[in-house]
Amino acid sequence: MFDNIPAYYNVKLSKIMEPLKLTLLNKEVDVDKVELHQSDVNRPALQLAGFFEHFDYERLQIVGMVENAYVEKNYEDHGLAMYDKIFQAGVPCMVFCRNLRPAQEVIDLATQYNIPLLLCPDGTCGFMNKAILTLQEELAPRISIHGVLVDVFGEGVLIIGESGIGKSEAALELIKRGHRLVSDDVVEIKKISDTELVGTAPSITRYFIELRGIGIVDVKTLFGIQSVKEIQKISLVIKLEEWNREREYDRLGLDEQYTEYLGNKIVCHSIPIRPGRNVAVIVEAAAINHRQKQMGYNAAQELYRRVTGNIQEKQDLR
Repeated sequence: MFDNIPAYYNVKLSKIMEPLKLTLLNKEVDVDKVELHQSDVNRPALQLAGFFEHFDYERLQIVGMVENAYVEKNYEDHGLAMYDKIFQAGVPCMVFCRNLRPAQEVIDLATQYNIPLLLCPDGTCGFMNKAILTLQEELAPRISIHGVLVDVFGEGVLIIGESGIGKSEAALELIKRGHRLVSDDVVEIKKISDTELVGTAPSITRYFIELRGIGIVDVKTLFGIQSVKEIQKISLVIKLEEWNREREYDRLGLDEQYTEYLGNKIVCHSIPIRPGRNVAVIVEAAAINHRQKQMGYNAAQELYRRVTGNIQEKQDLR
């Protein structure tokens, strides 16, 4: 139903201005037309000194206290000229940290080239970290898959399986048991880093769940705001499938099975569905067991240790 080919996104500058506490200096520039394509940022210290080789002009440009002090000291000689050269390169925008307002000539020059100049009250390092994290999330590669994502005891559990196998019904039972729905039917997965995937719902279907025979249910309205969540890190995948007598299912769990999304591996459990099995309780147990393993305790390994220890004791008594 969905392509598993990751999509790469741009983000409008206007979208990140509020979370990054940015104020526009040259209001003549339309920030809605400015898009960022890279999650990395650049401090143009060398460019202000006249070195433009390997200049990352497509990145968000950040001017801190050191760069600003250098320009003020050398403004008449070449400071304004270097700003002119930077703006000519077509940078998407320039942020001045610590509310270090540039000279009016610099603002006018940026306006001439249609480059937004912005003020930020934060320190340079703090703003850089926040900007990179924000841009990484907004520009992350992503895919949409068919499934249900729920927050179970703080663990993001992605439930997948064939259409009609009972994913939404399991999610509804989990919601009744106090857990939270992130997305039903379609889950948008973003790769935040090489170790972290997060899931969210498309805005059009957020908070809704589809139940065959009943229709669309608004979870937020029926069960309250505490029953939903907008975004969740994916920790575990539960694959629901029809019971197959010919298949040998894992009964110990000594070896982890994985599934892969966007190059990241996630622990995956295949759960056979039969009449009378409470899928919600099984999902809860899987989430708790996964957390235990993350904390260093593996029940299967402990059982194996006890069994092998018992066998060794009997052999020693002979």
